[in-house]
Amino acid sequence: MAMSDPLGDMLTRIRNGQLVGKNVVRAPASKLRANVLEVLKREGFIRGFSVEDVRAGISELSIELKYADGDPAISEISRVSRPGRRVYSKIKELPRYYNGLGVTILSTPSGVMSDQEARTANVGGEVLCQVF
Repeated sequence: MAMSDPLGDMLTRIRNGQLVGKNVVRAPASKLRANVLEVLKREGFIRGFSVEDVRAGISELSIELKYADGDPAISEISRVSRPGRRVYSKIKELPRYYNGLGVTILSTPSGVMSDQEARTANVGGEVLCQVF
């Protein structure tokens, strides 16, 4: 059966993995997922990730979760734009998540980036998820 929201599935795997205290979670690979993980790594929410080949034509992302004193680095992670309801925002209308302590991840014409990077580049786009 095909997955209707692959990015939402990856975010749920990260959320569930941190709730049970796993160090590594795995998810099917795609360019969008890898770009979102790159932003999470730059912002310090995960240790890192790697792409591993399972078999010919099938790749998997291995995501290293981050903890600080036993507590997960990510306390909240939620999908904003869903397949049934896409959410787009101009950069001037994008609110700050948790007064700037949280990060909003956007898909822009310049690529996937955090809200701070999008404000610097002055580009808006689809609001993918929010992390705190």
